[in-house]
Amino acid sequence: MELLYDNLAINEAGHLTVGGVDAVYLAEKYGTPLYVLDEDKIRQNCRLYTKNMAEQFGEGSLPLFAGKSLCFKGLYRVIEEEGMCADVVSPGELYTALAAGFPPERLFFHGNNKTDEDIRYGVDSGVGYFVADNYNELDILNAYAGEKGIRQKVLLRVTPGIDSHTLEAINTGKVDCQFGSPIETGQAARFVKKALAKENLDIQGYHFHIGSQIFDIEPFCRAVNILLNFALEIRSELGFTARIFNLGGGFGVRYADSDPQIDIPANIRALAEHLKEACTKCQYPLPRIYMEPGRSIVGNAGLTLYTVGGVKPIEGYRSYVTVDGGMTDNPRYALYKAKYTVLPAGLMNDAADFTCTIAGRCCESGDLIQEHVTLPEPHRSDILAVLTTGAYNFSMSSNYNRLCRPAIVMVSGGQNRPAVRRQTFEDLVACDL
Repeated sequence: MELLYDNLAINEAGHLTVGGVDAVYLAEKYGTPLYVLDEDKIRQNCRLYTKNMAEQFGEGSLPLFAGKSLCFKGLYRVIEEEGMCADVVSPGELYTALAAGFPPERLFFHGNNKTDEDIRYGVDSGVGYFVADNYNELDILNAYAGEKGIRQKVLLRVTPGIDSHTLEAINTGKVDCQFGSPIETGQAARFVKKALAKENLDIQGYHFHIGSQIFDIEPFCRAVNILLNFALEIRSELGFTARIFNLGGGFGVRYADSDPQIDIPANIRALAEHLKEACTKCQYPLPRIYMEPGRSIVGNAGLTLYTVGGVKPIEGYRSYVTVDGGMTDNPRYALYKAKYTVLPAGLMNDAADFTCTIAGRCCESGDLIQEHVTLPEPHRSDILAVLTTGAYNFSMSSNYNRLCRPAIVMVSGGQNRPAVRRQTFEDLVACDL
């Protein structure tokens, strides 16, 4: 059997292994539902970006880990050790990074609605950069930086106005978007002019984000062209030359065999060649480049293990296989029909001849993990593995129906260790008065 990623295998017992560790053993040891993360795979993914960005874009260009994809203390320690910076989009993500000992000067504070308290917290914490989204943020940030006697480094979020051909829910580069200021309407130019007039803000460059789960660099190249033309106009009109271009995130990961293979080094090389050629042609100094991978750092390093509760055939329709998790630990199918690969963790060598829908335990008819799944016919207590759940599963999990969030276990070098403990019933009522 050909598996989706090279850190997955089948052992002598016919069990799925991840990072050399038996998935059925992990389910028995830690219980289910269970998030499993392969630390070695995460580090490998980090190095694909750090090495190739430095080589292709030049010294000082590097990736920022997008914490919205996955956020817990142990992960920030790995990210720091791998030489990456990180972006945070909320005070909670900022607090988590700081609690892990992540250097604040290597943090970039995003968000389209930072409150006054958020801004003060970011400045007081010493974050390296604010990625400013709107006029109100500029005003509050400038005033508070003045009170603190500092000049805060800032990137300005602009919107290139392109369709990146990804899911509508994760397409962030269009003109009509709640993030950033659109270039096409002239609002971005006015935003830059106002920002440059703020005496306590050190404007370093521009940021854009065109979406997520993008397999082709063509949308990035189009966005770079638009941004570079914009930068030229600003330099001509206002005399400002951007030192940094932050190109956001976006490279996709494979959720199923039908998804294309992605060559991240080749993508980075092609994007760098395009940018260098464009900068040379218009005589604009090559800026330092940042990117914000999240999904492509942790997505394929993770899987989720579930225990089967039973099989329920609906004659003339379909068969449901119910599991002990669902939309509380993976809401992405309920939100936008996200596809996943589901495997029988303990029956990997058995014939897959049973087609079913994997359903969760929540009181919602939409609580499905995946439809049209073919497996060996499951039975109660079997273990199922859902692949590529490292990104946007734990971070989007909830306590709906008062279910406890799962634990996270990390594997490395054939060993395993807990990284986030499973919630308890006491945790569920801890904030109740």
